[in-house]
Amino acid sequence: MRTFLVIIDESEEASAALRYAAAQAAGCGGAVHLLALVAQQSFSAFGGVQATIEAEARDRAEMLAHAVAGNLLAESGIMPTISVMIGSSQKVISDYLAKHPGIAALVLGAAKGNNPGPLVTHFSSAAGNLPCPLFIIPADYSTD
Repeated sequence: MRTFLVIIDESEEASAALRYAAAQAAGCGGAVHLLALVAQQSFSAFGGVQATIEAEARDRAEMLAHAVAGNLLAESGIMPTISVMIGSSQKVISDYLAKHPGIAALVLGAAKGNNPGPLVTHFSSAAGNLPCPLFIIPADYSTD
């Protein structure tokens, strides 16, 4: 089964990437995997405070992922797999792709303007070394 990995957040470009991945998955009988990222907090002398901040950020990311999954299921009939991970976005995604050879494509949304975003910039420069194709979807992409 072809699985499309989509990095989700509350941005317009993430929504566009999700629309594209859902359409592709529906067309080939594939699946969608949502990956929500939580930035690791910088070291704090107050470890309990740092842990609380990370836990709250993880909870927000999980709520977002489940809301997106529910919407995707209602709109397309596809129930995605969800992962929430803490760490540097680029490293987490690279490690995830290396550990999951079943991922058929990494689907990223590009922001409007001259700066497509840090993930698009990073992964497009390393596209030749990725274990799967990279799809970059414009923020205003529509399946209509």
